Amino acid sequence: MTDVVIAGIGQTTVGEHWHLSLRELAYHAIEAARLDAGGLLPQSLFVGNMLAPNLSGQAHLGVLIADFAGLRGIEAYTVEAAGASGGAALRAGYLAIKSGFVDVVLVVGVEKLTDKVGPEVDTAIATSLDSDYEAVQGMTPLTQGAMLMRRYFHEYGVPQHALAGFPVTAHANGASNPNAMFRKAIKPELYARVGMVCDPLNMFDAAPEADGAAAVLLTRADLLPPDANHTPIRIAGSSVATDTLSLHDRPDPLDFRAARLSVGQACLQAGLAIDQMDFFELCDAYSVYAALTLEAAGFAERGLGWVLAEEGQIGLKGSIPISTMGGLKARGNPIGATGLYQVVEAVQQLRGVAGNNQIPEAKNALIQCLGGPASTAVTHVLTVL
Repeated sequence: MTDVVIAGIGQTTVGEHWHLSLRELAYHAIEAARLDAGGLLPQSLFVGNMLAPNLSGQAHLGVLIADFAGLRGIEAYTVEAAGASGGAALRAGYLAIKSGFVDVVLVVGVEKLTDKVGPEVDTAIATSLDSDYEAVQGMTPLTQGAMLMRRYFHEYGVPQHALAGFPVTAHANGASNPNAMFRKAIKPELYARVGMVCDPLNMFDAAPEADGAAAVLLTRADLLPPDANHTPIRIAGSSVATDTLSLHDRPDPLDFRAARLSVGQACLQAGLAIDQMDFFELCDAYSVYAALTLEAAGFAERGLGWVLAEEGQIGLKGSIPISTMGGLKARGNPIGATGLYQVVEAVQQLRGVAGNNQIPEAKNALIQCLGGPASTAVTHVLTVL
């Protein structure tokens, strides 16, 4: 079977890029990835994005970005799966290489939220929900997260501030990430006294949506430039799974079934068990999502994911480090690009270039992005070739 490897990575800082357009953000990430890959020329471009049609008035991103990046003539189109768009675009690129029809693929995730402000942004993000039965009633991803967190506390008798370890860990890791939106550590005491944004979610329980772009170049192992000066990273497993779009259609809303299925399938492909993973880049859009994902993946029993955070097992020196460069919470959540940021950060870890956040001798990475509350789950296993 063909080994699909990540030959180059690139990213922009996450934040409010008022001075840059959508195409410019994507271009900066693409140029960095192509430089990192030794100038490999892609034959196909897959763009992960959710919000450009609503917030930037721009669809047809494949040709827009290919043209602006000087790649006219190549195959190019957009992949959309809400917050899992970046991971889904990577999956498309992976399958293109596996098919044998394409040798080099460029995958970029880009999101530009600051083209609009206020309610228009909230309305656009709410399109990831079931419009007929959820969004029309005023529900948003934020209120969904609050409902799940309240249910989690009720179902398992979890203490009020039990999830504090997730944002505390994320901010500690983000402090050393030069591309993170927030680069300052927080203490549990601060978490306990900040205001609510949607009870019981407080300000530190919800990741900030922001602008950003991240890109990777994929190819076959035998096509890597002979003078490549970094460790090649293989995509050993790739899987997408789905659940109901509406929370009310699920027998158990606290069971992230798609996340569980996706992890199982990706690990099976890779021939690795979850206890062989050196770290896990997961979706911590809301603190409760991190707990539910750890449980779904099999790192903790149902209702006990928060214990891993409370006991420090998710830190850089813990049994299963997560959010190693800040996660969505501290790095920021550029929705359609988030899955590609996870890939770039995982590659940094596996190459051994993660700086102060480096996990010693990391060889296997598990990464997962979610569209909604695990309505779509995209999981990849990356290993050192």
